[in-house]
Parts: sequence; C-alpha cells; structure tokens
Amino acid sequence: MSRSGPVNQRRVASLLVRAAAVPKRAGRRITASRRALPDFIILGAQRGGTTSLYRWISTLPSMVPATSKEVHYFDLNYDKGERWYRARFPFARSGRVTGEASPYLLYHPLAPERAARDLPPATRFIVVLRDPVQRALSHYWHERRMKAETELLADALGLEDERLVGAEESVRRGERNFDHFHFSYVARGRYAEQLERWFAAVGRHRVLVIESESMFADPGVLGQVTEWLGLPPAPGPFPAVNEAQRDEEASPDVVAFLENYFDPYNEELFELLGYRLWGR
Repeated sequence: MSRSGPVNQRRVASLLVRAAAVPKRAGRRITASRRALPDFIILGAQRGGTTSLYRWISTLPSMVPATSKEVHYFDLNYDKGERWYRARFPFARSGRVTGEASPYLLYHPLAPERAARDLPPATRFIVVLRDPVQRALSHYWHERRMKAETELLADALGLEDERLVGAEESVRRGERNFDHFHFSYVARGRYAEQLERWFAAVGRHRVLVIESESMFADPGVLGQVTEWLGLPPAPGPFPAVNEAQRDEEASPDVVAFLENYFDPYNEELFELLGYRLWGR
C-alpha cells in the first residue's frame, strides 16, 4: 500500500461525514423558526471553568444542549443571521431548557448589545470569574498547546500591549481579530469593564456572577446555578475538565507582576459586585 493510502482514506471518510451532515444542517435551517432561543448563555470567562459548568448543566434532566457548546454567534458568526443561530438549538417545548457557552462573549465588545437586541428578555447569563492571575497563566498555556503562541511566557505578556494595538477597533468594525482572540492574556482579566458592558446592555438582574474556585469546591454554588435557571437541585459529580497543562510553573517575578497589575482592577471589580473574591 502506498503511504498516501491511509491519508486518502481518512480524507474520503471526512468528506463523507461532512456530506452526510449537509441535509441535517439544511433541515435544521428549514425548521429554525420552530426552534428555541437559549434560556441561558455562559458568557465566560475563558479558562474559568465554563466547559465544566456547561457539561454539568447538560446532564440535568430538563436540559437539551445546543449542537455544540460554543456556538459563537454574537461574537464570531453574527453575520450568519438568526436562522443560523436558531438552527443550533432544539425545538421549543414547554418544560425544556436549552443553552450554550461561548467564553469569548464576555470579552467581545459588540456581543452585549447584539444579545440584548436579539434574545428574549427571559434569557439569562452566567459569568464564571477565575482569579485573573491564574486565568492568564492558563490562557497562555492553552494557546501554547493549540500552537497559536510560540513566545515564552514573560515575552508573551510583554508583547500583549503591542499585539493588541488596534485589535478592539478591528473587532468593533465586525472583523475577526486573531490577536484579540488569542493573545488577550491580561486584558481578559480586567473583569469590571467587561461586566459593566453586559450589565448596561441586558440588565444586572439577568447576569449571575460566580467564582470559579468556589464552583469547584462548594456544591452550594451549583445549587445557586440551578436555582437561577429555575431548575430543580441536581446532586451528582461536577466534572473538572479542560484544564490547560503547563510545561512549567510561572516564575515568582511573573506572578508578582500579574498580582500587582491586577490589584487595582480587582478592587474595581469588588466595588462593582459589592463583595470580594478569591479570598482577597
């Protein structure tokens, strides 16, 4: 057998799978008007435990998940239109809940107004906030694992401001921006400014903010989530998934830099929320 044989077989198999999915996707588009819009969206923060939370919610009896966890409509796919978005959800039925989790939404500057305009007033939003120092480090190692980042940690942090010059302006023009999505290690940890955009757009009463560390340690936090969604309590294990493996620990100097950087932004966040997080 030639060396190209297995490769060609895999490619043919992939094409066949994609071809088989076309009628199904077309059918979902045709029936889009009968499909539900999400009852909830987990907005982020990226690397804060959104995958774990969404998978746990998806095990609840009345929950029917979207076709994928990260639909990315209000950030990356808004130009595809509402029918495209609705096609990702199940048929609307009484007593059934559906939702999605796209952690770029919290950081994306256009997402709050888009969601406020297009979603029903009953849709609720969940934000999972992780200590921004650990979130930034996890984000960095995730990008290394995904081959988007090639710089050493300290160098990547030092390059962030340069990389993000003009990035938000690009996103506000409706463009996708690689650097904004991948290299916003520190910027995404300035939580208050992101929450304020969402509070202003959809109303603070529609946004549940929970601490990532408590979510993994305290079952009562999960009870808060189900109560927020109007679902019955759901005992059971909580999956800790999707943690980015780190090749090495950050140096004390890098950790100290991040802690000092985030101190004023954390205080701004605590003042906004009216309580403190991460034992601070």
